[in-house]
Amino acid sequence: MGDSGGLKGWKLLRAAFTNRKIGVMFALGFGSGLPYALLLGTLYAWLSDAEVDLETMGVFSLIGLAYAFKFLWSPVVDRVRLPLIGGIGRRKGWLIPAQGLLGVILIALSLFDPARSLGWFSALAGLGAFASATQDIATDAWRVDQADDIATLDILSTVYQLGYRIAALAGGALALVLAARIGWPAVYAVMGCALLAVMAITCFAPDSDQQNIVEDEHELRRAGELSPQVRGGALVIVGTLWAWSIFMVIVFMVRSLGAAPADRPDPTAFVAFYGPVIVFATVILPAIIAAVLQSWKRKGRHVIDRPAPAANRWNRIVDHGYSTLILPLADLIDRLRWGAILVLALILTYRITDSIWGTFAYPFYLGFLDYTNDQVAIASKFFGVGMTMAGIAMSALFFSWIGRMATVVLGAVVAAISNLLYADLANGGAGLDVFGHTTGLYWLFAQFGSDDRMSRLLLAISGENIAGGLAGAAFVAYLSSIASKRYSAVQYALLSSLTFLVGSLGRGALGKAIEVHGYAWVFYLTAGLGCSAIVLAALEWWRERRRVGEA
Repeated sequence: MGDSGGLKGWKLLRAAFTNRKIGVMFALGFGSGLPYALLLGTLYAWLSDAEVDLETMGVFSLIGLAYAFKFLWSPVVDRVRLPLIGGIGRRKGWLIPAQGLLGVILIALSLFDPARSLGWFSALAGLGAFASATQDIATDAWRVDQADDIATLDILSTVYQLGYRIAALAGGALALVLAARIGWPAVYAVMGCALLAVMAITCFAPDSDQQNIVEDEHELRRAGELSPQVRGGALVIVGTLWAWSIFMVIVFMVRSLGAAPADRPDPTAFVAFYGPVIVFATVILPAIIAAVLQSWKRKGRHVIDRPAPAANRWNRIVDHGYSTLILPLADLIDRLRWGAILVLALILTYRITDSIWGTFAYPFYLGFLDYTNDQVAIASKFFGVGMTMAGIAMSALFFSWIGRMATVVLGAVVAAISNLLYADLANGGAGLDVFGHTTGLYWLFAQFGSDDRMSRLLLAISGENIAGGLAGAAFVAYLSSIASKRYSAVQYALLSSLTFLVGSLGRGALGKAIEVHGYAWVFYLTAGLGCSAIVLAALEWWRERRRVGEA
């Protein structure tokens, strides 16, 4: 992840896009985005066509929990080698079986009629979501592991986002178009074959070995390391917290699957309540424990004064558990120190402008503004996706021209400003009209049959999606830069899991605010909240520049 050998701007981009890792990263991004779109979005369209009732469809919303809580099994993906195939590489050993399983599952879904075999259908979809979330963990780790001076972390993050968005388009809009012509079974069979093609590409991807896992466990027994008794006590506490969290998720899913449709609990409510609690139990509290342990180690408290090799199998199990659950957090705290508070605050607020209000987008377009379904579909699903990819492409240019943290700050700025576009749209769009006519954009939209009212929506969605694409790619690159190559799977999964906290907690309050104050007021509020991300991103930029200067 160095200084790119002095290359910048177009030279860096040209060098990067002739690198094999870029093609692999695009394929992995596509492989991550396709099952997410097919299992959490498009599948509902197939179920609707099959006349499956809405209450029964509710069971499929449970599969979203696999993505929300994927960090709970990230330590396994990071530290455990699968039998038979694990020797091909630390990340490929998980990517290839996950992708192969996903391809087979999508093809298998094409063989079932959801109206007649709903049990098998839901079981396959749930297994697919688990495999997809596992693939995401390994993909994120691969991106961090394989970044170098040419295929930089920033460019890999951008290419990943492009692949992911194109897959979302293929698994969403394209799948709907194809289904009307060749039927849903054929669509899912084709998409399954596409994932098997991604698996074939992954076979030729570079990868890292698992040597550092062995080194971690040996280092724990060296002089100056924490005593086995202290490490064992910490492992019991942290392990109990993780076990409780996993137990709660499993119990919720079992109870939901076993309940009658009318009695089935709401997964969104579960995530909103237990999501923050589980993240606190598996991230915040263990991070505090890791910070205390690191402080003791630096001060020479509770450490061993001579090497103490593992005497038995139980010692080795404790060492492995400690290196799996606690060392990733200890490493993060040791590198960030007090900066961890700033990093945590930035992660929680950076995507606040769109994570909270996204749920209310369609009520805003269809209900408040009274646009038609077709108009919203054209503006948000087709035109909007193109603008998102344009924003992602812009991030690659900014990464190579002005650097990562400057791009992160810029992403926070444009994300906040984009909410002001929606505030103006809610107030009638006078500002949008002036800008659109002055720049000639309304004239350009008119060449495709758009009147001023439709052009107003297109302009607002353009600004918001370009900002979202730019900020999203910047955020992925920033999170990836925080994760170390040694513990990339666990650290990235833990950090990224924090991003859904604010959205989960804030949507209820935001819905009430919309009812009381209206949409325009709420958009001004979210834009103001976005200013906190701007300030925090600027402070983090300053912290990183200072750290590099002191190194």
